[in-house]
Amino acid sequence: MRWGLIGASTIAEQHMIAAIRATGGEVQTVVSTSLERARSFANGHGIDQAADNLAILLNDASIQAVYISSTNEKHRTQALAAIAAGKHVLCEKPLAMTVAEAAEMVGAADVAKVVFATNHHLRCSGSHRAVRDLIRAERIGRVLSLRLFHAVHLPANLQGWRINDAAAGGGVIPDITVHDADVARFLLGEDPLAVVAQMGASGMGQGVEDSAMSVWTMPSGAMVSSHESFTHPFAGSGLEVHGTHGSIIARGVMTQLPVGEVELVTAEGREGVPFSAHNLYVQGVTDFLAAVGGTGQPAASGADGVASLAVALAVREAARTGIRQVVDYGRAA
Repeated sequence: MRWGLIGASTIAEQHMIAAIRATGGEVQTVVSTSLERARSFANGHGIDQAADNLAILLNDASIQAVYISSTNEKHRTQALAAIAAGKHVLCEKPLAMTVAEAAEMVGAADVAKVVFATNHHLRCSGSHRAVRDLIRAERIGRVLSLRLFHAVHLPANLQGWRINDAAAGGGVIPDITVHDADVARFLLGEDPLAVVAQMGASGMGQGVEDSAMSVWTMPSGAMVSSHESFTHPFAGSGLEVHGTHGSIIARGVMTQLPVGEVELVTAEGREGVPFSAHNLYVQGVTDFLAAVGGTGQPAASGADGVASLAVALAVREAARTGIRQVVDYGRAA
């Protein structure tokens, strides 16, 4: 498959180009708002063509799929243009700035009969899939609670618009809470109903939040707590799932790398849980290609992306108002 990159991004540079190539694909073109940046990126990564005009990519009939990793406010327009051109789309999270915009993207792809997927990498990890398997096998009985702790220190090279540009979709909630929403949905197989939350700026955010905590109500009665931050260099990350017959403790697993450890704790004692150490992004592209080929489904669909965005936006609104928010999934419900 020949791909076009929309956005000369760090994630494309560090993860996605290699994942595309590892699955037999070719990156043909990269598009950026800056032609100089696009050319530098292309030269540095062996990409044939660079452009600052999206139409150049979309008019290339040899390109079958696009990966979108531009700033958040651009996703909708770029995705709709790619879909209209008949390209399959793998889009970074959050899909858009509103639930309605994200649902519009999914609907357009359905009409055009192209694959539209969300690049939620955490559900592609061996650790998260192992945790989900334990839950499904009822190794911990009925799930009572899930604690997600995802407070990190945002590296300087990733700060920029994420910490100072609300119009571009900056803030820790669209950047990390949206991931945690997808993790909860993936592990528990249900959608949060309502949320309460707080947010603040703890040293990095300039006009946007850099830290958030929230508690979510689930249909099963399980409680979910979530903590995200850009300003915690030593907090570590992970998740805990507690049930009537046991607990699952996973540490160091909220990451782009296949690292960390998973432990199952029951009345019989503690046992380490093995998991596959495969590359998360290679898995995501592999699943995407299976969907394009009609032999599988993307790791995270467009509808999954709409749902995770809906939860994140409810968290932000609950934190802004101090009022419990019912999650509005729009057409994703």
